[in-house]
Amino acid sequence: MTKILLALFTFLSFNISAMAGVNLNTATQAELESLNGIGPVKAQAIIDYRKKNGGFKSVDELEKVEGVGPAITQSVRKDISVSGPTTIAKLAKTKATPVKYATPKKEVAKATPAAPSKIVKVDEKAKTK
Repeated sequence: MTKILLALFTFLSFNISAMAGVNLNTATQAELESLNGIGPVKAQAIIDYRKKNGGFKSVDELEKVEGVGPAITQSVRKDISVSGPTTIAKLAKTKATPVKYATPKKEVAKATPAAPSKIVKVDEKAKTK
C-alpha cells in the first residue's frame, strides 16, 4: 500500500510541475515577462541569476533573485517550474490587447456667419458620398 501511495504522489508531483507554464531555467525574457508581477528588469535579473548560479533547483529559489520577494513568488508559483518545457499558452494571465477604434471624425474649422470661430465636426466618409 505504501508503494502505491508513493507512486501516486510521484506521478502527481510530475504532472503538477508539467502543467506550469514557464520554466525558470529555460524561459526567454519575453516568456518571463508574461508572468504576473515580472517586468523587463526582474526578468533580466532572473536570467542573470540563473547564469551566475547554474539554474534554479526549486521554485522557492526565485526569492533569492534581487527584486523578487515572497509575494511575487507566491503569485507566480502556479505558473512556473524548474523543469519541463515552457508553454505560454497554458498561462492564465492575459496581456492587454490593442483596441481597434473606428476612424475618428476630423475636426475642421469652418467660418460661419453666426460664429466665425466655431469648430464643426465633419464626417469625411459622408462628405465623399
